[in-house]
Amino acid sequence: MNRARSLVLALVAASLTGLPVGGEAAHAAAFPASTFTLENGLQVAVLPNHRAPIVTQMVWYKVGSSDEPRGVSGIAHFLEHLMFKGTKDVPPGQFARIVAENGGRDNAFTTHDYTGFFENVASDRLPLVMRLEADRMTGLVLGDAVVLPERDVILEERRTRIDNSPDALLGEQIDADLYMNETYHTPTIGWESEMHRLTTADAIEFYRTWYAPNNAVLVVAGDVEPDQVRALAEKYYGPLLRHPVPAHLRLEEPPKVAATRLTMTSARVGTVSWSRSYLAPSYQMGKTAEAYALEVLALALGGSETSRLYRALVLDKGVAIAAGADYDPGNRGLANFVIYATPKRDVPIPAFEAATEQEIAAILQKGLDPGEIASAKKRLQAQMLFAQDSLEGTARMVGTALATGRTLDDVENWADRIGAVSAQDVNDAARDVLHDDFAVTAVLVPEANAGSEPVAPVAPHAREEVQ
Repeated sequence: MNRARSLVLALVAASLTGLPVGGEAAHAAAFPASTFTLENGLQVAVLPNHRAPIVTQMVWYKVGSSDEPRGVSGIAHFLEHLMFKGTKDVPPGQFARIVAENGGRDNAFTTHDYTGFFENVASDRLPLVMRLEADRMTGLVLGDAVVLPERDVILEERRTRIDNSPDALLGEQIDADLYMNETYHTPTIGWESEMHRLTTADAIEFYRTWYAPNNAVLVVAGDVEPDQVRALAEKYYGPLLRHPVPAHLRLEEPPKVAATRLTMTSARVGTVSWSRSYLAPSYQMGKTAEAYALEVLALALGGSETSRLYRALVLDKGVAIAAGADYDPGNRGLANFVIYATPKRDVPIPAFEAATEQEIAAILQKGLDPGEIASAKKRLQAQMLFAQDSLEGTARMVGTALATGRTLDDVENWADRIGAVSAQDVNDAARDVLHDDFAVTAVLVPEANAGSEPVAPVAPHAREEVQ
């Protein structure tokens, strides 16, 4: 059933018009969107944008590494690679070649909660890429001849992306400690010892279990109209047969009773990196109403050089060269809230930590002031506005929501919900989440003879996505 709606993004009212956030002008900018579901269960979202004759097609499968059986970690990402290995009608290696020959670009990605495939092409090539994606949704052909060499590829990817990166290795350890029971403790790319044992049978079983139209979302953004996309979706995806798909396993985290400290020394880094991670609610688990307040808190604490932590630790106390905070509530399960920094080279880690903990304690005791919170809210809404400049960006925003069990209503109302967050909401959420006695603190330390050039920290523990 077609459910057309306007995806209204309330945006930057105060900075653009001088009106308060949530005022009438907050609804001035919008892009249209519609969604419908085929008889076989495939959900389709259409985001028309006629600025250029191009289109992005994205197919999101509601399955990721958190759905993997024990002992076969990495199979979700492995299957993402194998989806390019051919069907009866499209031989191995031809999918990407056909897209490229038609002037397009394609790629794929895997996270804990979903796997996505996309093509960016001229709008008149949409039927072509729909045919290609529909063909491999249920028609993938796998055998040892294509599977085993690709296993070597993902092992090399792990060596390149993880084993050669001290930050990534330490990030795996953080996840393993932060999530004691939830399957997020396993890296998306997989543990190397288990990746070596992945087989063709494992890939086929995972494919037949999870890849089906009723477990997928099709998002089309660009120079299209909803009726056009509906007709094409019915033609190419409509004939595919649905089949039962297991429920996602969501495991409850036991109460944390102790803090964890991780220290790693590496010759590959030139300066200390420090982070502290806290379990936090997401849009769909825990105190879900706090998710919006925590988004505001993360930006107010560490979203820019005017944020509280940067001003306190870098400018005022002079104990760090950079500081920030990060939070992504898009998980199906619990999320994490992380504070991170690069301490100054001549500042001992205990002294830096004492200064940081003193600042956090002051925030928990006194709260952030309303001006900090109002500024963070406007910047968040501005980020949503800027995301509309990219077809792929809008498609990812909608696809992520739909693939993780949220709705267009959630996307439509996001800016209003951010606007409705009060200073009390933010300060209450901070007091609920920022408990150092249950956190995971991680310190990455250079060896004595490591390089001398300090670098700004990258937010650790960001939502992991592998290609």
